Amino acid sequence: MDTKHLGINSKLIHAGHRADPTGAVNVPIYQTSTFAFRDAQHGAALFAGEEDGYIYTRIGNPTIRALEESVAELENGCGGIATSSGMGAVSTLYLAVLSAGAHMVSTASVYGPSRGLMEKHFSRFGVESTYVDTSDLTQVRGALRPHTKLLYVETPANPTMQLTDIAQVSALAHAHGCLVAVDNTFASPYLQKPLDLGADVVLHSVTKFINGHADVVGGILVAKDPSVCKLLRSVMVNFGCNMDPHQAFLVLRGLRTLGIRIERAQRNALEIAHWLERQPEVQSVRYVGLASHPQHELAKRQMKGFGSMISFELKGGMEAGRRLMNALKMATLAVSLGGVETLVEHPASMTHAGISPEGRRAAGFSDGLVRYSVGIEDVEDLIADLRQALDAVATESREVATVR
Repeated sequence: MDTKHLGINSKLIHAGHRADPTGAVNVPIYQTSTFAFRDAQHGAALFAGEEDGYIYTRIGNPTIRALEESVAELENGCGGIATSSGMGAVSTLYLAVLSAGAHMVSTASVYGPSRGLMEKHFSRFGVESTYVDTSDLTQVRGALRPHTKLLYVETPANPTMQLTDIAQVSALAHAHGCLVAVDNTFASPYLQKPLDLGADVVLHSVTKFINGHADVVGGILVAKDPSVCKLLRSVMVNFGCNMDPHQAFLVLRGLRTLGIRIERAQRNALEIAHWLERQPEVQSVRYVGLASHPQHELAKRQMKGFGSMISFELKGGMEAGRRLMNALKMATLAVSLGGVETLVEHPASMTHAGISPEGRRAAGFSDGLVRYSVGIEDVEDLIADLRQALDAVATESREVATVR
């Protein structure tokens, strides 16, 4: 069935699904390491790229291909490359585009390991990087160098919730002759399509919204141009960070409910963000769906919806944030995001601990910031949980003050 004309929720169900010889409704798990050839000529033709088919699961597998084709169609790309983790996707991109003497410009508050990989490891091989506020076109323009090969953007950014105008930075980077990649994990293809806005490559940690059930780790890259897609796949195959068939099966299962999960979670998030803004204990709230967010208008232009990620800071700073996280009962204190359950974490000591305090401040967030990934629970219960935790913070703070 040609699914390109379908709406996104129909695509979530049907895109990338080919008829199986057994008549299976779901894509089967092809749990095999290798595939038999019909004869010697068939094997030679597959290795020569003269015939489409399967050789070895590290190179390709029907279950994995179904996921790759599904996400590629959702992102309006030419093809997908599924990897064993989100960082496998980041590593594949860096290896494919950057070599000794190359330079990368990236979002200052990008996911901590994406920055740490560059600063601690790729730097050893002569690759340079500059981190700026990519929401500011002047900073991006000033960071570009003659040997800049990649502009790597995360929008919304983790954990600052800053937005980057993908169309503007893509035009600037292309005029400079460099590739543009967007980490679309926080939005998913349901809310944002970077390739349509000018980017060359989009990537996801499918661990998050695309899978949505906190039971699998994986990543995926989608490219606009076939030559870029071919390069990325070649690097991934040789690097050996392919996804396995069972991973792909689980992600495909989660992908089918992406739309209804995001709609419910972002409805909860908007209500919670408005509630947090009204609480006297809260210093600031960062949610792109709030009119108070400095890039709220860009969010309305660039995204289909506002998502379910909130960052906020209490007036008591880091200590108050620690007490709040320990007092929450429904929200789980854990890293990751985008699942059906609500999660809370402390970026400065957890996901972004690998970035120096100076680097975190330059990226636009303090050590007191709390990241809150809103799930699909009843919103009244989530707000009640936040309220009792804020009350517990106030009680503990008074007790500590009395002791002193």
